[in-house]
Amino acid sequence: MKTAICPGSFDPITLGHLNIIRRAAAIFDQVVVCVTLNSAKTSPMFSNEEKIEMVRKAVAKYPNVTVDSCNSLLAEFVKKYESPVLIKGLRAASDFDYEFQMDLVNKRINPGLETMFLTADQKYTFLSSSIVREMAHYGADLKGLVPDELIEFIEEKARMQRR
Repeated sequence: MKTAICPGSFDPITLGHLNIIRRAAAIFDQVVVCVTLNSAKTSPMFSNEEKIEMVRKAVAKYPNVTVDSCNSLLAEFVKKYESPVLIKGLRAASDFDYEFQMDLVNKRINPGLETMFLTADQKYTFLSSSIVREMAHYGADLKGLVPDELIEFIEEKARMQRR
């Protein structure tokens, strides 16, 4: 069975993330969306548990997609899966530079680990979790940026943080 691992901090998950996950699910037998802790991100909007729950709701319609989390190096985490492939979405050349560097580091730790890059659908090339958080902070409309079933939760979280 070919397994894809789609890692990310998903703070929150966006329609761009879902586009990559959906496409990976069409290619691989199993897709594991791995909610990761990013030590470079110092003030996440959502707790790890909230992110996991949001991702679970967002991917519930895909029968071959599951959700897991890790707080270790990704190259170590994936060792529990047989011949996994990391799936990384690319929006722009700057994403490639960073992800290529991460691929080299991951291969140093786990030489058999492969990474597959999927380019973002054109309509999502501008979209990031950071943009969604900023828009939510100012009460902007999130329709078309995040899954509909998460909008109310994200908006409420933003309202609570503004207080």
